[in-house]
Amino acid sequence: MQVRFAFYVKFVIILLGLILIVVIMREAKSILVPLLISGLLAILVSPLTSWLEKWRFPKALATGISLILLLAVLGGMVFFFYNQIIRFTNDFGMLENRMRHYFDLLNSFLENNIEGAVPLSADNIQDTIFSYLYSNASSLTQGLMATASTLTVVFLMPVYIFLFLYFRRFLIEFLLMSFDERFKPKVQKVIHKVKLVVQNYITGMFWVICILAVLNSIALYSLGIKHAFLFAAFAALLNVIPFLGPFIGAILPITYALLTKDSLWYTFGVFLAFYVIQLMESNLFTPKIVGGKVSMNPLMTIIALFVGNFIWGLAGMILFIPGMAILKVIFDEVEGMEAYGFLLGDTGASQKKTNRGSLKEQITKVRGRFRL
Repeated sequence: MQVRFAFYVKFVIILLGLILIVVIMREAKSILVPLLISGLLAILVSPLTSWLEKWRFPKALATGISLILLLAVLGGMVFFFYNQIIRFTNDFGMLENRMRHYFDLLNSFLENNIEGAVPLSADNIQDTIFSYLYSNASSLTQGLMATASTLTVVFLMPVYIFLFLYFRRFLIEFLLMSFDERFKPKVQKVIHKVKLVVQNYITGMFWVICILAVLNSIALYSLGIKHAFLFAAFAALLNVIPFLGPFIGAILPITYALLTKDSLWYTFGVFLAFYVIQLMESNLFTPKIVGGKVSMNPLMTIIALFVGNFIWGLAGMILFIPGMAILKVIFDEVEGMEAYGFLLGDTGASQKKTNRGSLKEQITKVRGRFRL
């Protein structure tokens, strides 16, 4: 009876602790998300900073050079998407006319085949949208204020990255001092593994995105889809969100092909091309480039996506994946938490590891039998 009571008390305490963590994470989103993104980017470029310091660059100068190169890459990506989107907006008039054309076709079909059907009007739909926007002006104002605060955070993130890089050894020393002397070797091992996991995940995803952007561009250009590189890069970039990202990224070029091409074969061709490329990504590129370095359980990955979306929205869907990989590293090294690391890990890798272990045991037994 006492054991059962103790179990219920422990379960309630854990449940309350999880609820408290979720509440804190939701309320502190504006603080935690920029810090986590800055920390991940700082870990990514830290090898460059260390390399510059080995060549006798002053610490502040090495940190500044690393930050400038990182911002140059990110700024180039933003500049590319900005120019492509500006060009894409020039087609809004043509897209509106095509939508009106499809509305007319749909209305004529309804009139000829469904008695008493109410025709659809593109003008009515536009009026409905604008009336909704006007009636929700207060929420839109709050959204603009949120965007302004987001821009403020974006300008603060370079400061965070610089400080993380400059004080990285100080922070590591703090972590080592927080544990007993006998645990310091294991803490150092965990820190090293976490650093490798983050670097491998981000660099691996970067190469996968580049490969997908090239393949998507080739497919869309061969089909004669305008703004092919924008659609290709956007779909490739959304691949950082597992399962959902590729689906969302394919909707835009498929819809554009449907609206701009006279034949449905182009729409089907875009769908087929993205489907084949996605099969190659999920079965070849990601397992070879990312999966070999960061092993994750698909079931736990999906759960992490939904939990991340619930807590932090889109940022949570992106951040919770490397966060889960970091938790796996920690669980694997902490005594008594190995089961949770096994739960987060790749079942296929675990099975291979188990098979290798059983094979080694069989070989040992065979050698023992023939040993003189």
